Amino acid sequence: MKISFLRSVELTFTGNFSSNFLPTTIGGDVVRLTGAMQLGYDRAICLASLVVDRLVGMAGMALALPFGLVPLFALSSGAAQSAAFSALLQKGMDFVRRTFESLSVWLKKPSALFGSLLATLGNQAFIYLMVYFLLLGIGHRLSFWLVAGMYTLSYFVTLIPISINGLGVQELSMTFLLTSLGGLTESESATVAVLVRIIFLITSLPGAYFLPSILAAMNSKEVDER
Repeated sequence: MKISFLRSVELTFTGNFSSNFLPTTIGGDVVRLTGAMQLGYDRAICLASLVVDRLVGMAGMALALPFGLVPLFALSSGAAQSAAFSALLQKGMDFVRRTFESLSVWLKKPSALFGSLLATLGNQAFIYLMVYFLLLGIGHRLSFWLVAGMYTLSYFVTLIPISINGLGVQELSMTFLLTSLGGLTESESATVAVLVRIIFLITSLPGAYFLPSILAAMNSKEVDER
């Protein structure tokens, strides 16, 4: 599908900004899909691309998941650890199966899929560094990989659709993990979790700038159809 990089940036930031106010973690995806369709792009391809975008992001996060699961399992009892691992393994196998089913089209274009995975891994690295630098700022020098694992665990917890963009769920899970695995106090952990949320809100603000142009394009198309 022919789409300019600038238009992709506009749709991405618009979705990121909108997700701060829409239910669940996929509210921004709905905005991106609607915007892309109203701009004249094929509905089926847009929907499939958003699904694969989400799956590639989850696959990238899954690569860092062991860095959080290993220390977390170390806190559990033997029986609980075995049950949790079995359940996680089953979910992981189901995830891999669903991913390959959804990626059937993109598997024929491995360069595009690999490039997308590299992009999401780069994005993850910067997110982990954000948390790492926040921890350094309050005198806690944790392993970068432990930080990556803890953030990844909180990411998968926020996929549970019970809040707006994981609001509250992410903060509670990060507070628990930073306290249990990172050795921070509850107040320090909560402060870091809230700062992470604020930084994400700030970096999504360009979407507020792009949103009017997306809406204008949508309104223009509606007028033409009438």
